Amino acid sequence: MKATPYNQKTIAEFEAKKGRGVGMWGDHVLLMTAKGARSGEAITTPLVYGREGDDYVIVASKGGSPKHPIWFGNIKTNPEVEVEVADGDGTERFPARAHVVDSREERDRLYEDMSKIWPSFKVYQTRTERLIPVVVLKRLR
Repeated sequence: MKATPYNQKTIAEFEAKKGRGVGMWGDHVLLMTAKGARSGEAITTPLVYGREGDDYVIVASKGGSPKHPIWFGNIKTNPEVEVEVADGDGTERFPARAHVVDSREERDRLYEDMSKIWPSFKVYQTRTERLIPVVVLKRLR
């Protein structure tokens, strides 16, 4: 598994704490492993998540950067991902399909919901001219 040094620290904490109480994000962190668009390597990214029924919602904010995060390009090229989340006393891994929310109304509703979980998302949108995408991860089995 490949990850940036910062993400490696968060991943190690996620694993040690079985997905609970991770950093400043608490119980709202999942690990998403996607295939690199160019490299084809498995790259794991810790992400703040929310729930929409059985689905998991993530935000491609990159802290309000003018560019999308690298993982966003990866999932657009390779939408089949692996998700790991806290589950009971451990974690659960499952395959999922990443779907970028196209409807502006749906995106805005989900973005508002995600901003309740991580209020900085509202600030991030003010830092950039790009519309920060919302992605839904749908469990495959």
